[in-house]
Formats: sequence, structure tokens, C-alpha cells
Amino acid sequence: MPTDAAIDALRAFVAERDWSQFHSRANLAKSISIEAGELLECFQWSDDADPARVEEELADVLTYCLLLADRLGVDPQDIVLRKLEETKRKYPVEKAAGRSTKYDQLPD
Repeated sequence: MPTDAAIDALRAFVAERDWSQFHSRANLAKSISIEAGELLECFQWSDDADPARVEEELADVLTYCLLLADRLGVDPQDIVLRKLEETKRKYPVEKAAGRSTKYDQLPD
């Protein structure tokens, strides 16, 4: 999970450039999608993507995710852990282990 140092560094970077004015929730959400598309492009024709490029694109996705969380006033670690608990309930180990089946299609 991100450290305070990462969030603080991103805040300083944005403040130094006066970019906060462009970082509406909608703009940040759009940027996440755009950067995720660039990450996916690394794997467009092969699973053997350039690791350095993948890391750069993943960093861009994470950067916008952290900026959006900050703009929303939520703690990324808290929301991820809450969502993980919800997902654990949807995908109990005894039903989901070794399966890629969606939760509503798991055996009873």
C-alpha cells in the first residue's frame, strides 16, 4: 500500500505545477482509464511485454488512483481492505479456489 511519502510527494508535485485545478474527480477517473489502456497496450500482441514499460504504465495508473483517492478524501489502504473483505464473502475459499467463475455462478 502507498506510504505517506508517496502521497506527500504527489501532492508536492501537483502543487508546484498548480495542476490541482485540472484534477477534478472526473478528470482523474478519466486519466485512470486512459493510463490503464496504455498499460493494456503493453500486452496487446504478446504476454511478453517489456517489463520496464509495464512498470512505467502501472506507475501512471497508480499515480492517478492515489490522486483520485486523495481528492475524494479516502485512504487507499482502507478502501482496498474493505473491498477485499466484501470480495472474500462473495468468493469463499471452499467454492472459489482454483476457479475463475463469477461469484453468482459458483456452485452452491
